[in-house]
Amino acid sequence: MSAGIDLDNVCCDFGKFRAVDHVNVNIQPGEFFSFLGPSGCGKTTILRMISGFTEPTEGVIRIGGKDVRGQRPNQRPTALIFQNLALFPLMPIWENIAFGLEVRGVDKAKRRARAEELLALVDLHDSADKMVSQLSGGQKQRVAIARALAVEPAVMLLDEPLSALDLKLRQHMRAELRAIQKRTGVTFIYITHDQGEALAMSDRVGVMSQGRLQQVANPRDIYNNPVNGFVASFVGENNIFTGDVQNAADGMASFATPTGTFRARLPGAAGKLYVRPEHMVLQATAGAENSVAVTLTEVAFEGNFVSVHGVTEGGKDMVAELRNDGSAPIPSAGTQMHMVFEARNAAILPDSATAGA
Repeated sequence: MSAGIDLDNVCCDFGKFRAVDHVNVNIQPGEFFSFLGPSGCGKTTILRMISGFTEPTEGVIRIGGKDVRGQRPNQRPTALIFQNLALFPLMPIWENIAFGLEVRGVDKAKRRARAEELLALVDLHDSADKMVSQLSGGQKQRVAIARALAVEPAVMLLDEPLSALDLKLRQHMRAELRAIQKRTGVTFIYITHDQGEALAMSDRVGVMSQGRLQQVANPRDIYNNPVNGFVASFVGENNIFTGDVQNAADGMASFATPTGTFRARLPGAAGKLYVRPEHMVLQATAGAENSVAVTLTEVAFEGNFVSVHGVTEGGKDMVAELRNDGSAPIPSAGTQMHMVFEARNAAILPDSATAGA
């Protein structure tokens, strides 16, 4: 069974410091939901409030439609996996997994059987009698997940569980975690500062800054349609222009900057102009609109793409990303070129949300 989570106008204060500021969000049963943001933005505090280790200063948290105020962590249908997995080194793997069942008085034969079921679920079929020291980092992660699932939680809470792993193993474990969540149907709430993790695994992502929820959407919308400059900048890279809006109409506007005047989308309040590097096209000549003359300063090969840096006559740094697919020659540093972008791929966005979303 899985359960939904409702955060209704939730705040959390530590003395005079407000860690979580009027957060409202509805997480559906069986959803993989990630809170994404920099260190100190309040995402771990939200996880601790859901699990019962911290009480909200204001607002209500509901799990499966029930107000959980006053319930201790062991009374809630949640399981929490910390960054430090806290596996027991002197117990074999099956006993680690079945520990919560032992605390509940389940007999040994049933505990062992359940542990072996869960080991099969996380693809560790032959590891029941191994010790923790015999496992790799990724295998330990899967044991921690199996242990949490043993007590049949309705909600799984994961606090940056992959941050200690190397890049290749993190990428592998993303797929593992998503597959486990799909197989079990348990609601996963995932905390991370890594945009790649959040975008790759989640059904929806909530981006946070300074205790406020800036945007909640599916990964594609978070990346392609950020609601403000903070989300645009935190999730991916951007070329950013400051200036003034002119001739706004029908969701489009001209934007006058020291570098030039550009056409762009204007989905809401005015602010700065954002264009992602992959939407910049390098041309020998100027485009019809939205063209910036640059001198290339650096060409960085990064595997599947090439990052091309340039500087305008006024000293503004620009960057374009080119696919490393052999379709076009890669220019060299010192070349005079134009970076061109389409109006539909540029957006004028306010800096950040002024209240919890």
